[in-house]
Amino acid sequence: MKQRRLGKTELMVSSIGFGGIPIQRASQEKANEIVDQMIAEGMNFIDTAIGYTVSESYIGNALAGDKRKKFVLATKSPAKDYEGMKADIEKSLKALQTDYIDLYQCHLIRNREQYEQVMGENGAYKAMLEAKDSGKIGHIGITAHSAEFLMEVLEEMPFETIQFPYNLVERQGEKLFERAKALDLGVIIMKPMAGGAIENGTLSLRFILENSNISVVIPGMETPELVEKNAAVGHDFKPISDAEKIEIEKFVNEIGSQFCRRCGYCLPCVQGIDIPVQFIMEGYLTRYGLEAWAKERYESQAITASACIKCGACEPRCPYNLPIRDMLERVQANFLEYENSVK
Repeated sequence: MKQRRLGKTELMVSSIGFGGIPIQRASQEKANEIVDQMIAEGMNFIDTAIGYTVSESYIGNALAGDKRKKFVLATKSPAKDYEGMKADIEKSLKALQTDYIDLYQCHLIRNREQYEQVMGENGAYKAMLEAKDSGKIGHIGITAHSAEFLMEVLEEMPFETIQFPYNLVERQGEKLFERAKALDLGVIIMKPMAGGAIENGTLSLRFILENSNISVVIPGMETPELVEKNAAVGHDFKPISDAEKIEIEKFVNEIGSQFCRRCGYCLPCVQGIDIPVQFIMEGYLTRYGLEAWAKERYESQAITASACIKCGACEPRCPYNLPIRDMLERVQANFLEYENSVK
């Protein structure tokens, strides 16, 4: 497996890594097989999160013993405050059955206000820095869905890596990646299949790795067969041909009319709906096969898609001209349909 440098961390990571969301719907036995397949393929980067239910514990059990030494292990927490982050780091260490996490990331920072909270006197970064100083974590990263926000803080932030969506459809991060590379930040790509919307995963992975500013891409995988299939891209990389570029643009044009890029330009909603998050939750429900988890996360929001009053204020702000009102109605309908199916 070809490796790339993860920015100033100086870690060398396989160009294809492992994303830990879908493993939630697998079993411990299957997780063990996945880790063994990653070792066989030369994949050495694992990314998960404290919020992915059993993902950390499955991975921790699978890495028990000498296998842990073969991987660069990354996880993340959405905690913004000191005590919350401190507690989550300890929970991650316990679940992953390790005394050291290579990369711990501050997960899903959406705007300057949240960033200031994280960096404040009683913010999450203080806990992360303490954990780094004590040897519990090696490096500190950040994840986000807004390229505009990350560009705003990129020059000043102390984080060593960024994690951001990028795929055939979502290309809003390309200038961000270029600047991050210039600042020697590691660039980790999430959502390489656009949350399951892209069926030709091999083509999307090749498209992503053709960008030299990328350090590692982390497709979610729940079977050894998927590990083998995705790893093949890292073993024998083939540049995108002219014919494939035409195929890609055709696909983008077809899906673009109903696909949210999570740019956030539609916000703020007059009802307080976090519009991009509604579509993320819908993706987990309809494409990831994580229905119960998606429903729990969807309903935990203070305001859901059901609050939409169809005022239309969001739609003129969308650079992709999406029919947001209709899409929010669809989100609510999908969750109601699932709720009725399990009664």
